[in-house]
Amino acid sequence: MTAAVLSAGIVPLRPAWHSLLWLIPLSVLWLALTYWQPGIQESGVPTSAHQLAAHGLIALGLWLGLESTDLTPSQRRATWLAIMIPYTLWFAAVWSAGINGVLVTGASPIPFLPLAIFLPVIIGAPLLLLSQRVGRVLDAMPAAWLVALQAYRIFGSWALVASLRGMLIPISGLPQGTGDLLTGLFAVPAAIAVATGTALGRRTAIIWNLFGLADFAIALTMGMITAPGRFQLIVPSVASINPGAYPNVLTPAFVVPCSILLHALSLRQLRRRGQAEAARR
Repeated sequence: MTAAVLSAGIVPLRPAWHSLLWLIPLSVLWLALTYWQPGIQESGVPTSAHQLAAHGLIALGLWLGLESTDLTPSQRRATWLAIMIPYTLWFAAVWSAGINGVLVTGASPIPFLPLAIFLPVIIGAPLLLLSQRVGRVLDAMPAAWLVALQAYRIFGSWALVASLRGMLIPISGLPQGTGDLLTGLFAVPAAIAVATGTALGRRTAIIWNLFGLADFAIALTMGMITAPGRFQLIVPSVASINPGAYPNVLTPAFVVPCSILLHALSLRQLRRRGQAEAARR
């Protein structure tokens, strides 16, 4: 079942950018709060909280999307469980490994942190992008959902704050924190734009997805060449945060690969919507 594209008159494009009028002040307030009280981020509560919230929204959105398909009830349950059980176990495994120091860089000759980043993407991307059943769910699900969900990327601005406080070298922290902040800020405007059902709104969401992926490419590259380990090319002149230490390890080990997969799914969904629109014409 393919969801009907919303009329451009239902959701005007202009309010998409008006959303920044309240998103920017809230983001600035969060930056100021974490700069003034760094213990907030160091507690691990913000990262854990927004990922648990995202986990719940993914579970709910997936179920609602499945209910909009022509799959049988047993097929819906099987599909939901086939995605949510591995996803939940993955989150629990990363959380446990992070707390127990398994992913601390330089602590083991085995590059556990790079494996935690890239292995889920290598395994998960083909499964999600080639599955016909996942494609049917994406067709039934509003395109705005997968875009708006990544508003949590605003919390990635912790790296920007850490750089400003001298706890993270600027060459790594500034691009990482700034890129995540911009991706999170523009997630809502991009979601509102794609909800118009217009070609312009779809292109806006595609550009947003590509920007979010480029942010990860830059952040991962700079993080790997500056962090202690076999890939280090730049040795910081000052002590810096170990990216494998809890709670910050949750960002590269779980948030990054999870967000990459969400970007990939969103791009697949937008591509299918564009093809369906072209076929109707």
